[in-house]
Amino acid sequence: MATTGTVPQNGDEAPLNRADEVKELLDAVQQLIIPFIRSADEDAATEHTGHGLAVPGEGPRTALVEHHPPQKLQSLLNLKVPEKIEGGEGKERLLEVVKDVLKYSVNTWDQGFMDKLYASTNAVGVVSELLLAVLNTNAHVYQVSPVLTLIEKHITQYLASLFSFPLPHSGGISQPGGSASNSTAIVIARNTLYPLTKTQGNGSHKFTLFTSAHGHYSLEKAAQMFGLGSDNVISVPVDQNGRMLPSALDRLVTESKARGETPFFVNATAGTTVLGSFDPFALLSPICKTHNLWLHIDGSWGGPVIFSREHAATRLSGAHLADSIAITPHKMLGVPMTCSFLLGRDMRQFQRAMTLKAGYLFHTDTDSDLSSTTTTTTSSTAPPEVNVNSIFDLADLTPQCGRRSDALKFFLALSYYGTSHYTTLVSRGFASANYLLSLLTSSPHFLAISPDPVPCHQVCFYYAREGKLDSDVQRVSKCTAEIARALIGRGFMVDYAPGEKGSFFRVVVNGNTRRGTLEGLVEGIEEAATELGY
Repeated sequence: MATTGTVPQNGDEAPLNRADEVKELLDAVQQLIIPFIRSADEDAATEHTGHGLAVPGEGPRTALVEHHPPQKLQSLLNLKVPEKIEGGEGKERLLEVVKDVLKYSVNTWDQGFMDKLYASTNAVGVVSELLLAVLNTNAHVYQVSPVLTLIEKHITQYLASLFSFPLPHSGGISQPGGSASNSTAIVIARNTLYPLTKTQGNGSHKFTLFTSAHGHYSLEKAAQMFGLGSDNVISVPVDQNGRMLPSALDRLVTESKARGETPFFVNATAGTTVLGSFDPFALLSPICKTHNLWLHIDGSWGGPVIFSREHAATRLSGAHLADSIAITPHKMLGVPMTCSFLLGRDMRQFQRAMTLKAGYLFHTDTDSDLSSTTTTTTSSTAPPEVNVNSIFDLADLTPQCGRRSDALKFFLALSYYGTSHYTTLVSRGFASANYLLSLLTSSPHFLAISPDPVPCHQVCFYYAREGKLDSDVQRVSKCTAEIARALIGRGFMVDYAPGEKGSFFRVVVNGNTRRGTLEGLVEGIEEAATELGY
């Protein structure tokens, strides 16, 4: 047989030294990341003053971030991709890139980072990400990820049990984020309630979905992706505390049916993005049962409250009645991003709704002639009943074929800290949020939006000097945005959201947020407002 080159014999091949190379690079990078983390620890001692620790740099910089507009930052970075690397240039180039990434990135380890629904990870998180990188495997079939598969099955069954989903068919599947969990739930719901849509499409159905007026935008995104149309995601009004109104849901579903539409999915929320509200699940469930609707709970943010019985009792009551629940440990629990799960009360529904024959990937014990199953089939014939506990090729339960084993990160965290740690972490987060609310209500210069006690780990409020909020909505929004920008130079990052009276602040705390940090934030807002003339 003709060849196009010479294959070296074993004796001619250079010995592998990958382990030494990994050690060399890890040692070098460690010298950069440890000071990065330590700077956040040192900064915590100064934040009670309203000013983060100043760090030399190209611009105003604290340990939190040296922040620049995109065009300026682009000019500071060397993003050129080299064509050829000589000698040790590769290591030097890599370390320079790492230095720039750390220098100009937001240090989420810093106490002043209270901008989004996540915060820093921890030592276990760093180790877990390193372990996944070393393994570098795909958690799609058991053959290539045996241990990781069993860990994922175990951790999802454990989470399902926390929500009191019934045995033996409950469980879950990891997903690449809360939005993906919500999207997958929609597909499973449609294919379960209307099985022919799995192979024949939506047909004559004009499907409608229902979500809180304060629900996450991922529902509209999913409706666009799946051909349902975002106009068919019907917004359900909320009460004064941001909770979905059951009577409004019942009315809107009835009206949808009267228009000849096909309602099939209700997205309730455990911890809305802005206010942190929890919908009344126990009151929504009977409505869903009456109208044959799938009840999904987007617990991406507030789902981890389940670890605190004290706080879950009033917030997650009735969650066990749902058909599916999204929960995202990388938000409230400090697991590295991403780590998200879609839990189901009956995983047989997940399997029936998602399974497809792919003989080149999924091999069963009954496979006798693999050559006959080398193409993907989409037969409308209902698959036989299966024991979900015997499913180990997990990609058969989810749209993703390429799957990172994010469940390992949460399992390692639980193994290191224990469940009681997370009970304490969640409870401390509520204590911190309520403490911030008390600081705001005791000052004459703030108007709180969040109720007392707070529903979740965020606090929403206006800055209003002497308690007087400007009647000009645009001026209120401008004030909020300018103060938020000014806070970055002081070592604090917070977010804001639109409201009827203008944009208001949304500050997200966590179980590791210190009281001194919150006191410094309030002081920083007041000082920044004065400097800006508000």
